[in-house]
Amino acid sequence: MTAFPKTLALMQRGAEFLGTDYAIMCGAMSWVSERGLVSAISNGGGFGVIACGAMTPDLLDAEIAATKVLTDKPFGVNLITMHPDLFELIEVCAKHEVTHVVLAGGLPPKGSVEAIKAKGAKLICFAPMLALGKKLLRSGADALVIEGNEAGGHIGPVATSVLAQEILPELAEDNLVFVAGGIGKGDMIAAYLEMGAAGVQLGTRFACATESIAHPDFKKAFFRANARDAVASVQLDPRLPVIPVRALKNKGTEEFTAKQREVGLLLDQGSVDMNEAQLRIEHFWAGALRRAVIDGDVENGSLMAGQSVGMVKTEEPVADIIQALMAESEEALSGR
Repeated sequence: MTAFPKTLALMQRGAEFLGTDYAIMCGAMSWVSERGLVSAISNGGGFGVIACGAMTPDLLDAEIAATKVLTDKPFGVNLITMHPDLFELIEVCAKHEVTHVVLAGGLPPKGSVEAIKAKGAKLICFAPMLALGKKLLRSGADALVIEGNEAGGHIGPVATSVLAQEILPELAEDNLVFVAGGIGKGDMIAAYLEMGAAGVQLGTRFACATESIAHPDFKKAFFRANARDAVASVQLDPRLPVIPVRALKNKGTEEFTAKQREVGLLLDQGSVDMNEAQLRIEHFWAGALRRAVIDGDVENGSLMAGQSVGMVKTEEPVADIIQALMAESEEALSGR
Protein backbone atom coordinates (compact mmCIF):
# COMPACT_ATOMS: atom_id res chain seq x y z
CA MET A 1 0.00 0.00 0.00
CA THR A 2 2.94 2.31 0.57
CA ALA A 3 3.41 2.34 -3.20
CA PHE A 4 0.55 4.83 -3.62
CA PRO A 5 1.07 7.55 -0.97
CA LYS A 6 -0.57 10.47 -2.79
CA THR A 7 -3.64 8.49 -3.81
CA LEU A 8 -4.02 6.89 -0.38
CA ALA A 9 -3.80 10.29 1.33
CA LEU A 10 -6.69 11.60 -0.80
CA MET A 11 -8.67 8.36 -0.32
CA GLN A 12 -8.15 8.17 3.44
CA ARG A 13 -11.62 9.35 4.52
CA GLY A 14 -13.37 7.04 2.06
CA ALA A 15 -11.22 4.03 2.88
CA GLU A 16 -11.76 4.49 6.63
CA PHE A 17 -15.52 4.76 6.09
CA LEU A 18 -15.61 1.58 3.99
CA GLY A 19 -13.07 -0.25 6.14
CA THR A 20 -10.93 -1.03 3.09
CA ASP A 21 -7.39 -0.45 1.83
CA TYR A 22 -8.65 1.55 -1.14
CA ALA A 23 -11.74 3.73 -1.55
CA ILE A 24 -12.76 1.90 -4.72
CA MET A 25 -16.30 0.53 -4.68
CA CYS A 26 -17.67 -1.90 -7.23
CA GLY A 27 -21.08 -0.89 -8.54
CA ALA A 28 -23.83 -3.42 -7.87
CA MET A 29 -24.50 -5.14 -11.20
CA SER A 30 -27.44 -7.57 -11.19
CA TRP A 31 -26.35 -11.20 -11.79
CA VAL A 32 -22.69 -10.08 -11.97
CA SER A 33 -22.09 -8.69 -8.46
CA GLU A 34 -22.51 -11.98 -6.63
CA ARG A 35 -20.38 -13.84 -4.06
CA GLY A 36 -17.43 -14.53 -6.40
CA LEU A 37 -16.84 -11.02 -7.71
CA VAL A 38 -17.83 -9.28 -4.46
CA SER A 39 -15.42 -11.32 -2.33
CA ALA A 40 -12.61 -10.93 -4.90
CA ILE A 41 -12.98 -7.14 -4.87
CA SER A 42 -13.03 -6.96 -1.08
CA ASN A 43 -10.05 -9.35 -0.84
CA GLY A 44 -8.24 -7.16 -3.39
CA GLY A 45 -8.49 -4.10 -1.16
CA GLY A 46 -11.63 -2.59 -2.70
CA PHE A 47 -15.26 -2.68 -1.58
CA GLY A 48 -17.53 -5.29 -3.14
CA VAL A 49 -21.30 -4.78 -3.17
CA ILE A 50 -23.84 -7.59 -3.61
CA ALA A 51 -26.57 -6.67 -6.10
CA CYS A 52 -29.76 -7.84 -4.41
CA GLY A 53 -31.91 -6.80 -7.37
CA ALA A 54 -35.07 -8.91 -7.43
CA MET A 55 -33.76 -11.53 -4.96
CA THR A 56 -36.12 -12.89 -2.32
CA PRO A 57 -35.05 -12.54 1.34
CA ASP A 58 -34.07 -16.25 1.37
CA LEU A 59 -31.85 -15.85 -1.71
CA LEU A 60 -30.15 -12.77 -0.25
CA ASP A 61 -29.66 -14.60 3.04
CA ALA A 62 -27.83 -17.41 1.22
CA GLU A 63 -25.79 -14.99 -0.93
CA ILE A 64 -24.52 -12.98 2.05
CA ALA A 65 -23.65 -16.18 3.95
CA ALA A 66 -21.75 -17.54 0.92
CA THR A 67 -19.87 -14.26 0.49
CA LYS A 68 -18.79 -14.28 4.14
CA VAL A 69 -17.24 -17.72 3.58
CA LEU A 70 -15.07 -16.26 0.80
CA THR A 71 -13.95 -13.03 2.52
CA ASP A 72 -13.52 -11.65 6.01
CA LYS A 73 -13.28 -8.11 4.61
CA PRO A 74 -16.15 -5.58 4.63
CA PHE A 75 -18.66 -5.63 1.77
CA GLY A 76 -22.02 -4.01 1.15
CA VAL A 77 -25.46 -4.95 -0.11
CA ASN A 78 -27.36 -2.90 -2.68
CA LEU A 79 -31.14 -2.86 -2.15
CA ILE A 80 -33.72 -1.43 -4.56
CA THR A 81 -36.13 0.96 -2.81
CA MET A 82 -39.16 -0.31 -4.79
CA HIS A 83 -38.61 -3.98 -3.81
CA PRO A 84 -41.85 -5.26 -2.22
CA ASP A 85 -39.89 -7.07 0.51
CA LEU A 86 -37.50 -4.18 1.27
CA PHE A 87 -37.93 -4.31 5.04
CA GLU A 88 -37.43 -8.09 5.14
CA LEU A 89 -34.25 -7.66 3.07
CA ILE A 90 -33.03 -5.02 5.55
CA GLU A 91 -33.63 -7.56 8.34
CA VAL A 92 -31.52 -10.14 6.46
CA CYS A 93 -28.67 -7.60 6.22
CA ALA A 94 -28.99 -6.86 9.95
CA LYS A 95 -28.96 -10.58 10.82
CA HIS A 96 -25.63 -10.96 9.01
CA GLU A 97 -24.27 -7.68 10.45
CA VAL A 98 -23.65 -6.30 6.94
CA THR A 99 -21.58 -3.15 7.52
CA HIS A 100 -22.93 -1.01 4.66
CA VAL A 101 -26.28 -0.92 2.86
CA VAL A 102 -26.61 0.90 -0.46
CA LEU A 103 -30.11 2.11 -1.35
CA ALA A 104 -30.81 2.64 -5.06
CA GLY A 105 -33.80 3.41 -7.25
CA GLY A 106 -35.40 6.41 -5.55
CA LEU A 107 -36.03 8.08 -2.22
CA PRO A 108 -35.86 5.73 0.78
CA PRO A 109 -39.39 4.70 1.88
CA LYS A 110 -40.57 5.86 5.29
CA GLY A 111 -38.84 3.97 8.09
CA SER A 112 -36.23 2.30 5.89
CA VAL A 113 -33.34 4.60 6.91
CA GLU A 114 -34.06 3.97 10.61
CA ALA A 115 -34.37 0.22 10.01
CA ILE A 116 -30.99 0.07 8.23
CA LYS A 117 -29.17 2.11 10.86
CA ALA A 118 -30.82 0.44 13.87
CA LYS A 119 -28.21 -2.34 13.87
CA GLY A 120 -25.26 -0.04 13.21
CA ALA A 121 -24.99 -0.37 9.42
CA LYS A 122 -23.81 2.61 7.37
CA LEU A 123 -26.20 3.89 4.69
CA ILE A 124 -25.03 4.91 1.21
CA CYS A 125 -27.50 6.59 -1.17
CA PHE A 126 -27.42 7.68 -4.82
CA ALA A 127 -27.78 11.39 -5.52
CA PRO A 128 -28.30 12.39 -9.18
CA MET A 129 -28.66 16.08 -8.23
CA LEU A 130 -27.43 18.49 -5.54
CA ALA A 131 -30.83 19.17 -3.91
CA LEU A 132 -31.51 15.45 -3.55
CA GLY A 133 -28.02 14.89 -2.12
CA LYS A 134 -28.66 17.48 0.60
CA LYS A 135 -32.07 15.95 1.36
CA LEU A 136 -30.61 12.43 1.66
CA LEU A 137 -27.84 13.61 3.99
CA ARG A 138 -30.43 15.36 6.18
CA SER A 139 -32.49 12.16 6.18
CA GLY A 140 -29.61 10.10 7.57
CA ALA A 141 -27.46 8.95 4.66
CA ASP A 142 -23.84 8.47 5.80
CA ALA A 143 -22.41 8.83 2.28
CA LEU A 144 -23.52 9.60 -1.25
CA VAL A 145 -22.68 8.16 -4.64
CA ILE A 146 -23.08 10.66 -7.47
CA GLU A 147 -23.44 8.61 -10.63
CA GLY A 148 -23.47 10.22 -14.05
CA ASN A 149 -25.15 9.46 -17.33
CA GLU A 150 -22.07 7.61 -18.67
CA ALA A 151 -22.65 4.68 -16.31
CA GLY A 152 -24.14 1.32 -17.27
CA GLY A 153 -27.58 0.07 -16.25
CA HIS A 154 -30.08 2.52 -14.79
CA ILE A 155 -28.81 6.07 -15.24
CA GLY A 156 -29.71 9.67 -14.49
CA PRO A 157 -29.77 12.50 -17.03
CA VAL A 158 -26.59 14.42 -16.09
CA ALA A 159 -22.94 13.67 -16.95
CA THR A 160 -20.55 12.66 -14.18
CA SER A 161 -18.24 15.60 -14.88
CA VAL A 162 -21.12 18.07 -14.44
CA LEU A 163 -22.41 16.38 -11.26
CA ALA A 164 -18.89 16.48 -9.81
CA GLN A 165 -18.57 20.21 -10.49
CA GLU A 166 -22.00 20.93 -8.99
CA ILE A 167 -21.94 18.65 -5.97
CA LEU A 168 -18.34 18.19 -4.78
CA PRO A 169 -17.62 21.88 -4.00
CA GLU A 170 -20.90 22.08 -2.06
CA LEU A 171 -20.84 18.82 -0.12
CA ALA A 172 -17.47 17.04 -0.24
CA GLU A 173 -15.70 18.99 2.49
CA ASP A 174 -18.11 17.96 5.25
CA ASN A 175 -19.56 14.77 3.74
CA LEU A 176 -18.42 11.57 2.06
CA VAL A 177 -19.15 11.66 -1.66
CA PHE A 178 -18.13 8.86 -4.04
CA VAL A 179 -18.09 9.54 -7.80
CA ALA A 180 -19.32 6.99 -10.37
CA GLY A 181 -20.04 6.76 -14.07
CA GLY A 182 -17.60 6.57 -16.96
CA ILE A 183 -14.52 5.85 -14.85
CA GLY A 184 -12.23 3.37 -16.59
CA LYS A 185 -8.72 4.49 -15.66
CA GLY A 186 -6.80 5.69 -12.64
CA ASP A 187 -6.09 9.20 -13.92
CA MET A 188 -9.85 9.90 -13.74
CA ILE A 189 -9.87 8.59 -10.17
CA ALA A 190 -7.05 11.03 -9.34
CA ALA A 191 -8.99 13.94 -10.85
CA TYR A 192 -12.14 13.29 -8.81
CA LEU A 193 -10.12 12.74 -5.62
CA GLU A 194 -8.43 16.10 -6.17
CA MET A 195 -11.88 17.68 -6.51
CA GLY A 196 -12.77 16.38 -3.06
CA ALA A 197 -14.33 12.97 -3.69
CA ALA A 198 -13.87 10.48 -0.86
CA GLY A 199 -13.54 7.68 -3.39
CA VAL A 200 -14.97 6.24 -6.58
CA GLN A 201 -17.27 3.51 -7.83
CA LEU A 202 -16.66 1.44 -10.97
CA GLY A 203 -18.87 -1.25 -12.49
CA THR A 204 -18.10 -1.83 -16.16
CA ARG A 205 -14.35 -2.15 -15.51
CA PHE A 206 -15.00 -5.11 -13.19
CA ALA A 207 -17.79 -6.83 -15.18
CA CYS A 208 -15.35 -8.90 -17.23
CA ALA A 209 -12.87 -9.70 -14.46
CA THR A 210 -11.58 -13.27 -14.25
CA GLU A 211 -13.72 -13.77 -11.12
CA SER A 212 -16.90 -12.49 -12.79
CA ILE A 213 -19.42 -15.28 -13.50
CA ALA A 214 -20.58 -13.47 -16.66
CA HIS A 215 -20.79 -15.78 -19.68
CA PRO A 216 -17.73 -15.81 -22.00
CA ASP A 217 -19.89 -14.44 -24.84
CA PHE A 218 -21.02 -11.57 -22.61
CA LYS A 219 -17.39 -10.72 -21.92
CA LYS A 220 -16.46 -10.97 -25.60
CA ALA A 221 -19.21 -8.47 -26.44
CA PHE A 222 -17.61 -6.04 -23.97
CA PHE A 223 -14.13 -6.57 -25.45
CA ARG A 224 -15.45 -5.81 -28.97
CA ALA A 225 -17.44 -2.72 -27.96
CA ASN A 226 -16.53 0.96 -28.24
CA ALA A 227 -17.84 3.77 -26.05
CA ARG A 228 -20.46 4.76 -28.63
CA ASP A 229 -21.93 1.23 -28.61
CA ALA A 230 -23.19 1.74 -25.03
CA VAL A 231 -26.43 3.62 -25.66
CA ALA A 232 -29.17 4.87 -23.34
CA SER A 233 -32.71 3.59 -23.90
CA VAL A 234 -35.29 6.22 -24.77
CA GLN A 235 -38.43 6.84 -22.73
CA LEU A 236 -41.33 6.76 -25.18
CA ASP A 237 -44.30 7.51 -22.92
CA PRO A 238 -44.17 10.51 -20.55
CA ARG A 239 -46.71 8.76 -18.29
CA LEU A 240 -44.24 5.95 -17.68
CA PRO A 241 -41.39 7.24 -15.50
CA VAL A 242 -38.91 4.77 -16.96
CA ILE A 243 -35.37 5.38 -15.77
CA PRO A 244 -33.15 5.13 -18.85
CA VAL A 245 -30.90 2.09 -19.09
CA ARG A 246 -27.49 2.16 -20.78
CA ALA A 247 -26.56 -1.05 -22.57
CA LEU A 248 -24.76 -2.23 -25.69
CA LYS A 249 -26.88 -1.95 -28.84
CA ASN A 250 -28.47 -5.27 -29.90
CA LYS A 251 -31.87 -6.81 -30.61
CA GLY A 252 -32.66 -6.54 -26.90
CA THR A 253 -32.45 -2.75 -26.89
CA GLU A 254 -34.89 -2.68 -29.83
CA GLU A 255 -37.23 -5.03 -27.96
CA PHE A 256 -37.25 -2.71 -24.95
CA THR A 257 -38.58 0.08 -27.16
CA ALA A 258 -41.32 -2.30 -28.37
CA LYS A 259 -42.09 -3.29 -24.77
CA GLN A 260 -42.64 0.34 -23.81
CA ARG A 261 -45.08 0.76 -26.71
CA GLU A 262 -46.95 -2.37 -25.59
CA VAL A 263 -47.20 -1.26 -21.94
CA GLY A 264 -48.23 2.25 -23.00
CA LEU A 265 -51.09 0.72 -25.01
CA LEU A 266 -52.20 -1.31 -21.99
CA LEU A 267 -52.26 1.93 -19.97
CA ASP A 268 -54.40 3.56 -22.66
CA GLN A 269 -56.82 0.64 -22.48
CA GLY A 270 -56.91 0.75 -18.67
CA SER A 271 -55.71 -2.87 -18.52
CA VAL A 272 -52.94 -2.01 -16.04
CA ASP A 273 -52.34 0.76 -13.51
CA MET A 274 -49.19 2.90 -13.40
CA ASN A 275 -47.48 0.78 -10.74
CA GLU A 276 -48.07 -2.46 -12.66
CA ALA A 277 -46.89 -0.78 -15.87
CA GLN A 278 -43.58 0.20 -14.29
CA LEU A 279 -43.09 -3.26 -12.78
CA ARG A 280 -43.58 -4.83 -16.22
CA ILE A 281 -40.78 -2.66 -17.60
CA GLU A 282 -38.54 -3.62 -14.65
CA HIS A 283 -39.33 -7.32 -15.11
CA PHE A 284 -38.40 -7.11 -18.77
CA TRP A 285 -34.90 -5.95 -17.83
CA ALA A 286 -34.52 -8.49 -15.01
CA GLY A 287 -35.14 -11.36 -17.43
CA ALA A 288 -33.17 -9.80 -20.28
CA LEU A 289 -30.13 -9.17 -18.11
CA ARG A 290 -30.02 -12.77 -16.90
CA ARG A 291 -30.24 -14.01 -20.49
CA ALA A 292 -27.13 -12.02 -21.39
CA VAL A 293 -25.01 -12.47 -18.25
CA ILE A 294 -25.76 -16.09 -17.37
CA ASP A 295 -26.97 -17.68 -20.63
CA GLY A 296 -24.71 -15.69 -22.97
CA ASP A 297 -27.59 -14.58 -25.22
CA VAL A 298 -25.86 -11.41 -26.41
CA GLU A 299 -28.43 -10.70 -29.13
CA ASN A 300 -31.67 -10.80 -27.15
CA GLY A 301 -30.36 -10.20 -23.64
CA SER A 302 -29.49 -6.89 -22.03
CA LEU A 303 -25.78 -6.09 -22.19
CA MET A 304 -25.78 -3.36 -19.56
CA ALA A 305 -22.53 -1.43 -19.90
CA GLY A 306 -21.19 2.04 -19.23
CA GLN A 307 -19.41 4.15 -21.84
CA SER A 308 -16.08 3.14 -20.30
CA VAL A 309 -16.65 -0.27 -21.95
CA GLY A 310 -14.23 0.76 -24.71
CA MET A 311 -11.43 0.58 -22.12
CA VAL A 312 -12.26 -3.04 -21.21
CA LYS A 313 -10.15 -5.12 -23.57
CA THR A 314 -9.24 -8.33 -21.77
CA GLU A 315 -10.13 -10.61 -18.88
CA GLU A 316 -7.99 -9.78 -15.82
CA PRO A 317 -8.02 -10.78 -12.15
CA VAL A 318 -9.74 -8.25 -9.88
CA ALA A 319 -6.57 -7.70 -7.84
CA ASP A 320 -4.66 -6.74 -10.99
CA ILE A 321 -7.38 -4.29 -12.06
CA ILE A 322 -7.34 -2.57 -8.66
CA GLN A 323 -3.55 -2.36 -8.57
CA ALA A 324 -3.48 -0.94 -12.13
CA LEU A 325 -6.06 1.72 -11.23
CA MET A 326 -4.10 2.72 -8.13
CA ALA A 327 -0.82 2.87 -10.08
CA GLU A 328 -2.40 5.03 -12.82
CA SER A 329 -3.86 7.38 -10.20
CA GLU A 330 -0.54 7.66 -8.41
CA GLU A 331 1.31 8.37 -11.67
CA ALA A 332 -1.20 11.09 -12.55
CA LEU A 333 -0.90 12.76 -9.12
CA SER A 334 2.89 12.51 -9.15
CA GLY A 335 3.02 14.25 -12.50
CA ARG A 336 1.00 17.26 -11.35
